[in-house]
Amino acid sequence: MKLGETFPAFSATTNLGKIENFHEWMGDNSSLPKSGNLGNWKRLINLNFSWAILFSHPADYTPVCTTELARAAQLAEQFHDRNVQMIALSCDSAESHRGWINDIVAYANTPVITSESFPFEIIADEDRSLATALGMLDPAEMDSKGMPLTARAVFIIDPKKQLRAQILYPATTGRNFDEILRIIDSMQLADRLPVATPEGWKGLAESCMVQPNVPSDKADELFGKVNTISLPSGKSYLRKVDLVD
Repeated sequence: MKLGETFPAFSATTNLGKIENFHEWMGDNSSLPKSGNLGNWKRLINLNFSWAILFSHPADYTPVCTTELARAAQLAEQFHDRNVQMIALSCDSAESHRGWINDIVAYANTPVITSESFPFEIIADEDRSLATALGMLDPAEMDSKGMPLTARAVFIIDPKKQLRAQILYPATTGRNFDEILRIIDSMQLADRLPVATPEGWKGLAESCMVQPNVPSDKADELFGKVNTISLPSGKSYLRKVDLVD
């Protein structure tokens, strides 16, 4: 898939049952502000709408996958605070998922995470139809039957059901779910204000960059104080703003 394309409204079986339509599972986006209507940025900056993150893993009962889903479970409340629904996927069965969750919970070692209240579902893509459709299969990784396993893919879908970010890691490298939260923070902020987040940005306490297509007078009107960095080129494209005092 390409960024900006509509994510499929697929159906799937999970450890909790059947999802008939992924878009309906994500929820409504009727409260989204109209494009270009910035309004009061101090109010918009705190609004949240229905997002989703789908992340695949090669197989149940494997070491790196267990650490990843344990960390995802530990961060589930922070994803929820950002109105992001979480769902995982592998090519194992729903029954396998239900058993493996006990191991994930034990590794997470967090009192609020239990097998009965595990914070997200795991899709059982046994026929690999969804993994194939989304390009998640890793030809270098095979199961005991010689079937390809899913790579460590991440799809972040916005309230308009569009793919906004995609990450693909090899099986040998675990993902950083704290970084995924940072990506979501950056995209949600940029949806509300004409800013971009620089390298290493850790949140609203740090400066953001005014997007290059924003005229200086509009930037001053929106943000009040804009710090334009002096550069050897003499160009004034590097403009910082602080969104919180």
